Amino acid sequence: MLRSLTRGPLQRCMAKKERKSVPRPRPVGRKKSLERVKKRGGNSGVSEALRNKIVPLAICGFIIVFLAAFVFVTYDSATASNFFSLKSVEVEGIDRASKADIEKIVKANAERPGVWNADLLEIKQKIEKVAFVKTASVSRDLPSGITVKINERLPVAIVRIGGNDFLADGEGQVLAPADKNEKRVPFAMLGWDEAKSEKAGKENLERLKMYQKMVAEWKDYDLVSRVRSVDLADLREPKAMLEDSGLPVTIMLGRENFGQQLSNGIKAIVGKGNMFEGVNLVGPNMQLVPRKQ
Repeated sequence: MLRSLTRGPLQRCMAKKERKSVPRPRPVGRKKSLERVKKRGGNSGVSEALRNKIVPLAICGFIIVFLAAFVFVTYDSATASNFFSLKSVEVEGIDRASKADIEKIVKANAERPGVWNADLLEIKQKIEKVAFVKTASVSRDLPSGITVKINERLPVAIVRIGGNDFLADGEGQVLAPADKNEKRVPFAMLGWDEAKSEKAGKENLERLKMYQKMVAEWKDYDLVSRVRSVDLADLREPKAMLEDSGLPVTIMLGRENFGQQLSNGIKAIVGKGNMFEGVNLVGPNMQLVPRKQ
């Protein structure tokens, strides 16, 4: 009987423990609802992270745009102010080019927009169309000045075109009408080819080289003042035109030794201009040409 009494409580206690240790199954519906909650919580976390990144970026973008607009308006108004108004124009490197024409171009293109906003490239291109200007360099002298540096074309000959005399540079560029009192280029060249062709351009360059050689050699012989003009229409038979006894005379020169040939021709005809109109070359010899009655 004692055994039965003691066995009963122990067995009941053990049974309770066994019942407690056995896990109870969770309802299927509850598990699915928990999964939904987790999913919802995950999506909200991602969207919140995106908001945390996008909002600051949007604010920064707005600030940058605002500052850019502010700087642009401020810059535009500042550069157009009287502080940058054109007050002085400096022109350097001119000898024959017109300073007044260059200053006029600068003022016409820089007074209204101001020195800071002036289009220097446009000013340069317009200045380079002025007579004798080969190249121009235009720079700002802030706050109110513009400096122009000129590289001029140098005339090396006077060419007669259509009965009028013009200065030409060593590149065959006809520059401007020649002054009657021109001293640096002593006499005119006849025979200039006005055709706009490659052949004419090459021959004109050859004429210019021959002309320069004549001038250099005749200066050595002190004969430049005797020459009135040269005829280089036929490059194989260049001629010098002079005066003797108050009448025009022509001396054939050949293609080399211009100084010696002219000196010999003058000696042959000097004082005989009323009887002879020129001196021809026959091989190495000179022949006087009688003047036509």
